[in-house]
Parts: sequence; structure tokens; C-alpha cells
Amino acid sequence: MHGGRVDITPDILLKAYAAGIFPMAEDADDPSLFWVEPQERGVLPLDGFHVGKRLARTIRSDAFTVRVDHDFDAVIAGCAAPGVDRTRTWINDRIRRLYGELFDLGHCHTVEAYDDAGRLAGGLYGVRLGAAFFGESMFHRARDASKVALVHLAARLRAGGFLLLDTQFVTDHLAQFGAIEVPRRAYKQLLRNAIEAPAEWHVWPRETVVSGAEALRALKGE
Repeated sequence: MHGGRVDITPDILLKAYAAGIFPMAEDADDPSLFWVEPQERGVLPLDGFHVGKRLARTIRSDAFTVRVDHDFDAVIAGCAAPGVDRTRTWINDRIRRLYGELFDLGHCHTVEAYDDAGRLAGGLYGVRLGAAFFGESMFHRARDASKVALVHLAARLRAGGFLLLDTQFVTDHLAQFGAIEVPRRAYKQLLRNAIEAPAEWHVWPRETVVSGAEALRALKGE
């Protein structure tokens, strides 16, 4: 189903997520969007999230200062920029506008990792509905920055009572954290249960800087 001729609004976008579909573009220069509903959906179980020993040491060292919802424009620009692991992006101007509107409405969130000089080193953004969080994209300019952001995201979700961390697809990068593929029918049940349940994104207030040690404890349910 092609969305090129449809004026997709934030409300339509949220209804699409609730139905298990999400939009993408062919590339940054394509003004149209199309809907995606994978047969096998990527999910990162929050109670089985895996953090390797080396990454755990990096997180505990607080090499990056992690904040949430501070600079959506910079995060989505970072996600849209070409990198060493990608030469093309599916984030076009329409995607930026739509998710920017969702951010203003409080349904889109960012997790940002800053280096010692206060520069944005990596981050991610995604959409929240009930107790479900749909990860959209991530980027890094420094080693481990996006991984640290992902771990802090998972810790916040677990501490806030979220039930579902949707990754859309499973990549080698996400598999190292425990991402699995779930058949569409099973995913739809997980989705229904999650969006009908309450959860708290601001379980840690927006201005609170959560330490790496605290994030790792939260991931363990402590």
C-alpha cells in the first residue's frame, strides 16, 4: 500500500503503529512513503536484554552523558546522514516533518549520547504508544555511542513498565543485544497487550542524567 498520494497526519501515523505497520521511503530524495508490515517482526525482549562485558564497562564508565528528548532535530539529522555502515537513508523530508510533529505531541522520543566536549556522539529516536516503544533509527559518530543510547533506552523502558521494544527488523547489530524475530500473528498479540497497558517514559525526569551503573541495575530489574 503506497502512501505517496495520502496526506499522512500524526494521528494516522499513530493508528498505523497501533495496527502493526509503519512508513518508510525508498531514499532521502523520494518524497513518497510506503507502508511496511513485516512477516517476521524484530523485537528486543526487555527481560532478556544482553549487554556484553566490554560494553558494560563502557557504560559504567559514563564515557557518554545520556539525555532524553533534548534535540530531536539533531538526532534525526544524524540518523539521516550517510555513515561508514550506510551510504543511503530512508529518512526523507516528509519523515522528518511527521516525526517532528509526533515529538511535539509527546509521542516521539530521543535518547542522546554526548561526549566530554558536549557534542552529540550518537543517539536514537522512536515512537511511544501505551507500553510499547517502536525504535525507528539510530546513529553514532563515536564508537559505542549508539549502543550506550540503546542500553539506556532499554533501561528506561524496563524501569517505566514498558512491555514491548519493537525494532522492526533484526540486524546483526541488534541480535547481539538479544533481538528476536516474532511471527506477525504473535507480534500482533504482543502489540495489543502493550498499547493497552500503562507505562511511564519519564520514570526518570527529563532533566535527570542517569548514570551507566543505574541503567544497568534497571535492566536487571533492580
